[in-house]
Amino acid sequence: MIITCLDLEGVLVPEIWIAFADTVGIPELRRTTRDEPDYDKLMKYRIAILKEHGLGLKEIQETIKKIDPLPGAKKFLDELRSCCQTIILSDTFSQFAAPLMEKLGQPTIFCNELIVSDSGEITGYKMRCEQSKLTTVRALQSIGFETIASGDSFNDLGMIQASKAGFLFRSTEKIIKDYPQYPAFTEYSELLDAIKKYL
Repeated sequence: MIITCLDLEGVLVPEIWIAFADTVGIPELRRTTRDEPDYDKLMKYRIAILKEHGLGLKEIQETIKKIDPLPGAKKFLDELRSCCQTIILSDTFSQFAAPLMEKLGQPTIFCNELIVSDSGEITGYKMRCEQSKLTTVRALQSIGFETIASGDSFNDLGMIQASKAGFLFRSTEKIIKDYPQYPAFTEYSELLDAIKKYL
């Protein structure tokens, strides 16, 4: 029994924080998990910038409404889900993910939650569990599943390394160079073919 675990941002949809940074004209918010391996450090950095500029959840959600899945992503996901169970494991937040899941056909997603004040200010965040992607993969394995994993960023490496098969998808040159043992793809057809070999 195999479950495929996919990252969300950069793999199926554009990076939310980059889209928001471009919308509001704050280039510092373009920093993502591709650039910063320490997620807590990255989120504290983001929250401080939002506070400094008086921006909150509402403004980010307005940007998210305009984001569509990457070209070919829904077709890829539909085909993958027709041949094996698939879960999206993301370090995004439920308040961000909902409209994107609707556009992707409501796949299962495990993600985190923002802490938001009554005024809409983002004051913190709550991780679903520590090292959420790796922990989830290990939990699935502990109940009898084998996992296949794919992602693009530093925070995907744990689940990729712990899985029966792991693939990088549209990753950075640095990650591809530092982890040559994992096949790196840029096209959904290539990733789908690679996953199917293990089903």
